[in-house]
Amino acid sequence: MEDISLILLFLSVLGGYLLGIISGLLPGVHNNNFALALIALAPFLAEKGLSPFYIAVIILSNAVSQTFHDVIPSVFLGAPDGDTALMVLPGHRLLLDGAGAEAVRLSALGSAGSVVASLIFVLPFSLFFKAIYPYVEAHMALILILIVFLMLASEKGESVEDSKEKSPFAKYKYKIFALVLFLITGVLGLFAFDRESLMVPVVNFGEPSILLPLLSGLFGSSQLIISLLTSSKIPEESVSALKLSRKRIFRGILTGSAAGSLVAWLPGLSSAIAALLTGLVAKVDFDRIPLKKKISEPDLGRLKTSLYSDPYASNPSTLESSKEFIVSNSGVNTSNAIFGLVAFVVIGRTRSGAMVAIETILGTNTLNLPVLLLFFAAMVLTALFSYFSTIWIGNNAHLFLKKVNYSKLCAGVLIGLGVMVYLFTGLFGFFIFLISTPIGMLSSFMNVRKSHAMGVILLPVILYFL
Repeated sequence: MEDISLILLFLSVLGGYLLGIISGLLPGVHNNNFALALIALAPFLAEKGLSPFYIAVIILSNAVSQTFHDVIPSVFLGAPDGDTALMVLPGHRLLLDGAGAEAVRLSALGSAGSVVASLIFVLPFSLFFKAIYPYVEAHMALILILIVFLMLASEKGESVEDSKEKSPFAKYKYKIFALVLFLITGVLGLFAFDRESLMVPVVNFGEPSILLPLLSGLFGSSQLIISLLTSSKIPEESVSALKLSRKRIFRGILTGSAAGSLVAWLPGLSSAIAALLTGLVAKVDFDRIPLKKKISEPDLGRLKTSLYSDPYASNPSTLESSKEFIVSNSGVNTSNAIFGLVAFVVIGRTRSGAMVAIETILGTNTLNLPVLLLFFAAMVLTALFSYFSTIWIGNNAHLFLKKVNYSKLCAGVLIGLGVMVYLFTGLFGFFIFLISTPIGMLSSFMNVRKSHAMGVILLPVILYFL
């Protein structure tokens, strides 16, 4: 092992941390983009005295820092990336309920807690997953089908008691709606993934991903349009105090860490799919848009007076479930970043762009125990920096938003998403974005959870393993 300069190590952590703030706050920019750029710059940096080890530290720190900061655009702008798509609705709702800063603080707590939990369980989890890995990989399709079944079976829609439909089949209507949404988005995913090569980005910034237009449309722009139609306004005050029981916080951290570690070991799974698992544990109904009135013939006028009038009126426990989900979802992303390194060391497989970059730079034979411990120390230091900066940004973002017209902000972000999709994925990506947006709004009219739209990833993955 080469002699390590503590000053260079600290500067590498600081550099990765700052890159993580950029990739976390700017929708469409991912740590994979910076990882690819660092691979290209590695020979030049080596000539300047920065060895591949420090470049790897920058990449790891960037990946961890992003998992903290990417909640901010999800909560305050309704703009998701692949790992925070499901967090848009609960986070954005808490913002409209005057608790945007609390949502960010809960997310930071979930990420920080998952760092601690991941390091505590790294050895037993490594032994466990290494033992079951061949069996799980062989039955991945069945496992994913079971997850989909649980998603659909847990869909309740509008409560039967509140509905005028008293027939014994009324409760199955929403499960059918959920299945329809899952299949529609699944077919959209198949169509998009099969034609991913048609993307010709205007701006080349790393490898273009079809997930950008898909998730920006299904979970980002669709939510922004609903906010515009319902004339949503940000409350004058933003609560930052944590109003969630320690039991729920602790459970959110544990479930998020476990699900995130699972994703890091298994092929074809994303953090968004792991988030679905944590949602089932938390029993969330957060992503349904509750209606005070039954909309039989939806139109824009009635939509304005019905949606978002009281986000939590239909179920008081929805608020706590939403907050727990934010904790667990953040834990998923951070745990995934940490266990991606562990999985690479134990089974020699890369599950993320960051680990592919590290494998390219370092190879597979240089990750001995001293190097691994230094990597862990770098990630812990990054998490410490990221925890405080995420909370600070979350506490102060509301002050900025109070100075702007929220409707104009939503419109601006909506236009910005469209421009970003066009620049990074070209005309075909923009076409997918336009199709995805109205499909993402279907859950509002069907009164079912928007998480069923994750069929856009789940169905292609299931068919791949079959």
